[in-house]
Formats: sequence, structure tokens, C-alpha cells
Amino acid sequence: MATITPFRSTASRSAMPGSGAGAQLLSGDALRLTGVTRAFGALRAVDDVSLTVAAGEKYAILGSNGAGKTTLFNAITGDFPPTAGRIHFFGEDITELPPYERIRKGLRRTYQSSLLFRELSVRDNLFLAVRGVANGRFSFLRARGAHASTRATEDLLERTRLSHIADEKVANLAHGQQRQLEIGMALAGAPRLILFDEPAAGLSPAERRELVALLRSLPAHMSFVLIEHDLEIALRVVDRVTVMHNGRTLRTGSPEEIEGDAQVQAIYMGSRQ
Repeated sequence: MATITPFRSTASRSAMPGSGAGAQLLSGDALRLTGVTRAFGALRAVDDVSLTVAAGEKYAILGSNGAGKTTLFNAITGDFPPTAGRIHFFGEDITELPPYERIRKGLRRTYQSSLLFRELSVRDNLFLAVRGVANGRFSFLRARGAHASTRATEDLLERTRLSHIADEKVANLAHGQQRQLEIGMALAGAPRLILFDEPAAGLSPAERRELVALLRSLPAHMSFVLIEHDLEIALRVVDRVTVMHNGRTLRTGSPEEIEGDAQVQAIYMGSRQ
């Protein structure tokens, strides 16, 4: 399971003088998509999408079902690589890299459907996530209390507000708690960018408030991209928004600009009187 973390930066969005990968690395961009397309036969689920997420920026991708949002995430993570276009991650072209290499470079992801070890405890799930991105992850030696992976696990329990149920079996958790655990697993190993795929799906009002608090508490130096149907949540936790429609980008702007856009309202929110 891929995972990640967000952050805000005042670095310049434009490329620095020079050319090549070195100049790209200085551009301040965490993620840059250029003409990304993903076709399944004659169907273009994602069609010529270009966007840029700055280092430290919190970003949302909105759109109705079938707009191409999750397929775009799959292209970014390498689950379904693009059939055209390029993907740069902190200045490096990762278009051809397999998913596990993207994870090692600091890209993480959560999924619409929970991918958790339901028969293990909350602590054990987080520990496995930590070990999965750590050096020596294939070691058969059991980590002791002072081990770095054990300390990192306890830190994630605190950050995701799950310490009080650390030894509870995942199968017994409420849906919202499972979503919190997924975010905690995505935070393992100091990720640089996390893709959150509809983290508020199925949450109660109280659980949604907890999710908003958790997303707002993420480190300022981390970036994230959020897919979400709940506009109230998405517009409260991000800096910039892209709206997709039929596999293409329709609008990009601040939350206020998107909320006030007449075409976006007509298609997704209903026209205001």
C-alpha cells in the first residue's frame, strides 16, 4: 500500500536558470504532469491532463463519478502507467518507474477501499507500514522497544490520534478509525507527497470533523493531493483545486474561485439562484 505526507512552501513555482534535471529539482514543484493520458482501448479515461503541485502545497482534484480522478491517481502511482505524457516528481521523471520505486522516492497513496490487515492490531498495521519503507525491511529479527521502527510506530499512533486503540484488532474499528489508520500508514517513512483517494467516503459528521483536523495537522513541508466528493471537506483543507470533467481538466483555481465558478456550480453543485 502506498502512502504519503503534505507541506507548504514559498519556493518559486517557475524553473530556475539552467536546463535539465538539475534545474527541475530547483523549481519548487513536488509533482508536474504534462499531457498525461490513460487510454483503455478506444476510451480515454484521462485525456491530456497537465497540472503542477508546488512543494508543500495542499491540492484537491474534484469531479463527478467517471471524471477520471482515480485513473489519474493510478497513472501517478504507476498502477496503470500513462499511455502518453510525462510525470515528474520533485524534478525527476518517474513516468517509467514501477510503483515500488515511486514509493521509495517518497510517493504514497491511500485507496477508496481500505487495504488493511484486519486481523492484526492498529499498532501492528502501522509497524508493518514503517518497516515496509525502512532499510533492513526484510530482516527476520524482531524490533525491540528502542528500535527506530518501534519509535516511529508510536509517533504515528500519536499523530493519528489512535494511541488509545493501539492494541485493538482492525476488524473491530469503526470506519472512520480505519480511515485514520490508513492515513497513518501513508505517513510512514517521511513521505514527500501523499495521494488521498476519497478519505471522507462513508464517514459520519463527527468522523469528518476528525478527518479535517487530521489533514490540517499534517506537517507544513509535506504535499498532498486529495480526491474528494465532499466539497465542504475538500475546500476547507487545500490551497488549490482542479476540477475534472470527462477525463480532462475543466477549471483550476483557489477554493474560493472554484466555489464561485458558474460552470462548476452548474455541473457539480447546482446553479445558485
